[in-house]
Amino acid sequence: MNPRHLTLHQLRIFRAVAEQGSFARAAEALHLASPTLSLQVKQLAEVVGQPLFEQIGRRIYLTAAGRALAEAAVDVDDRLRRLAEDMAALQGVEKGSVRLAILTTVKYVVPKLLGSFAAAHPGIEVAMVVGNRDTLLQRLGANRDDLYILGQPPQDWNVVCEPFADNPLVVVAPPSHPLARERAIDPRRLAGEPFILREPGSGTRATMQRFFDALGVPLRARLEVGSNEAIKQTVAGGLGLAVLSAHTVVAELALGELVQLDVQGFPLLRQWHVVYPRGKRLSPAAAAFKDWLYAHRDQAVATALRRSAPARRARGRSAAPASNAP
Repeated sequence: MNPRHLTLHQLRIFRAVAEQGSFARAAEALHLASPTLSLQVKQLAEVVGQPLFEQIGRRIYLTAAGRALAEAAVDVDDRLRRLAEDMAALQGVEKGSVRLAILTTVKYVVPKLLGSFAAAHPGIEVAMVVGNRDTLLQRLGANRDDLYILGQPPQDWNVVCEPFADNPLVVVAPPSHPLARERAIDPRRLAGEPFILREPGSGTRATMQRFFDALGVPLRARLEVGSNEAIKQTVAGGLGLAVLSAHTVVAELALGELVQLDVQGFPLLRQWHVVYPRGKRLSPAAAAFKDWLYAHRDQAVATALRRSAPARRARGRSAAPASNAP
């Protein structure tokens, strides 16, 4: 293969097909006619000298050569993006982009910081992906973003991992739950209570599971839900208890739609971290956003958690009378 015969246009088309897993979806995303896109991929395969995709049934999969080329295409795009940002920085022009990937629990704090950063730096484009722990680790492994905000990554990963903020996990229930007015609840009393759980791969679920497993308390999983918002509504509807980040239930506690149970051992103290591959050179824009995060985090986190304090105080004074457990 002679790399001089490759074009950036072909590489970007190929990358779109690889990421979309479909020629038709890639053509739609790139606003290209399907025959034009197919021709470019065919010509690229001829330059490489090996097939880039194989079709099994109605789906296409990358070959070994295709996977290698996809990694190279990502590297080329990243290098060109960093070059453009470096040139802008040398000219004293505040331009560039920041690609951020965050946990679902972080979306109650970090998007506001991203918004204020974008307002203060209008020349910098920002993009954000929200997902669970497994999704973010996959993206981190593929180096798809500039910065990641998640819990503790696997210890054997070669990454920079800097503590960002506390992420306390709490037990929430509907206001009518019999335990809503009790204090210092033994966690063993939650055995048999129906729980609404996050999906497998969620860091919140893994943490709560470790806590109850260590006590020998079996969890009764009533539902698995992949959205914190849906879990909150399900708990408010009386279908069970849940363990959620305190940051996610601020509004519901303030409105009295949920109550925080006073369970011994809770809140479970976790931390969010700012993570990126070790050796990765952050672009000027990404480095500026990282500095912004740390400069403004304390106020943002304190403001979010302070809003829930009135609800926690009011709970002890005006919780609804006990009724049958859901």
